[in-house]
Amino acid sequence: WCLEQPWAEWPEDLPQTIRQRYRLATRTYAVRIAHFPPSWEELAVARRRLVFEELFYFSIGLALLRQRRTAEVGIRCANGDLRGFYALLPFQLTGAQRRAAEEAARDLTRGVPMNRLLQGDVGSGKTVVGAACVWLMAQNGYQSALMAPTEILAQQHAQTLQTLLAPSGVRVGLLTGSLRAAEKRKIYDAMATGAVDLVVGTHALLTDGVTFANLGLVITDEQHRFGVNQRAALAQKGGAVRPHMLVMSATPIPRTLALLLYGDLEVSIIDERPPGRQNVDTFLVGEALRQRMYGFVRKQVQEGHQVYMVCPAVEEGQEGVQDLKAVTTYAQTLQTEIFPDLRVGLLHGKMKGKDKEAVMAAFAAGEIDILCATTVIEVGVDVPRATLMVIENAERFGLSQLHQLRGRVGRGDAKSYCVLVSSHQGKETRQRLKALCATNDGFQIAEEDLKLRGPGDFFGQRQHGLPQLQLADLVEDVQVLQEAKEGAEWLLNDDPGLQKPENRGILDHVRVQFEDNENRLN
Repeated sequence: WCLEQPWAEWPEDLPQTIRQRYRLATRTYAVRIAHFPPSWEELAVARRRLVFEELFYFSIGLALLRQRRTAEVGIRCANGDLRGFYALLPFQLTGAQRRAAEEAARDLTRGVPMNRLLQGDVGSGKTVVGAACVWLMAQNGYQSALMAPTEILAQQHAQTLQTLLAPSGVRVGLLTGSLRAAEKRKIYDAMATGAVDLVVGTHALLTDGVTFANLGLVITDEQHRFGVNQRAALAQKGGAVRPHMLVMSATPIPRTLALLLYGDLEVSIIDERPPGRQNVDTFLVGEALRQRMYGFVRKQVQEGHQVYMVCPAVEEGQEGVQDLKAVTTYAQTLQTEIFPDLRVGLLHGKMKGKDKEAVMAAFAAGEIDILCATTVIEVGVDVPRATLMVIENAERFGLSQLHQLRGRVGRGDAKSYCVLVSSHQGKETRQRLKALCATNDGFQIAEEDLKLRGPGDFFGQRQHGLPQLQLADLVEDVQVLQEAKEGAEWLLNDDPGLQKPENRGILDHVRVQFEDNENRLN
């Protein structure tokens, strides 16, 4: 047909019961009005129908993925009682930590593979929830693996978990790429024979030589640093029965968006700070206050503290980065002209892996006063003596990324600060940066980021093939999203496999929509 002819009828896949329940226009009407709207009011009616349809199919697809997963047979822990684990701890868990640990423990006793996202702000105490799961698996005779994105972070986790779990007899091993061949063979043997209960490692856990005697739990830290294929590759080392999966993320995602991004996962949120965890005072300064800022950096170092200074670019002359601080030349300027008497280190993503690890280890050991870096430090090691984070060209970063960077400080007892350096005068930019100065709540910041920047960055973190939304606006269409999810649940309760003749069109549509997903519905 062509546009000059009377409008063709579009096939109607949404059941009449759903259309009546949510007062939705027909598809033919919605498509016609969307192309030739006679009024804003009618356009809004048409758009609502099309947005509902998109979110409805998406919700159905995620629910079917969940259904299929819960039909799998998984490892069942005989006992989910965590009181023995709580007795090991030299501190009291927060209510949120205990709730997340209990949710995971229930998953581990159901006989269905756990697929849980543990979301918590920087410093909220996710690791101890992971430790509870490791302890429970060990009590039931199963091994666990924890994959971290960097060697130094893996070493830190291994040390923390060894201290926490060793008194209960849990044996902890470490596997990283830099281990000598003999050390690797030793840990390979321990994993294969069951002589170790928890192995903490980097991507080295994915290598061919790695086998487990009885792998029951896979934990990934900073989950957006690993693609879904890498997580799956580690899970496959569990043998015939798929191990439980816990993915941990310190990147807060707005609850509205989490409904979509992680609709196929169970979600635990730690939204409570451990006692004593301090707020980081955050200030926005322009170029006119640069010398004063340098004076504050020097004062922090003189008091025995350490400083991060972050730049958005690696080298001068990079395409599209004119007028931005470049970390290589900035580090040289800091060392030779501004702080010649202090120890300045350099860290960026183009350095070799072993060189990056060496610089971070030196900073953690207190051998560097000022670490000039790119966002490669966004996921890093705990350095309790670091009390100041300076971020140059702060307008170039998203709010959630700025919050992640700020989370690198405030990990010790001393008062900590974050200084955002930006002379950008745009109204929206100033609004964003001032929002960060006003709160330390990562979830509140994520909501603000979603309003100002849209959902693109968050979708990038998922790193898998879920279909992208074409029409829905996840800020404006929250109410429609909730209705679509409710409608999807209602329909699947009535027809779990969408086998009724009137629902076959929905199933076909969802299969097409999800066809690029590794977890195909077919």
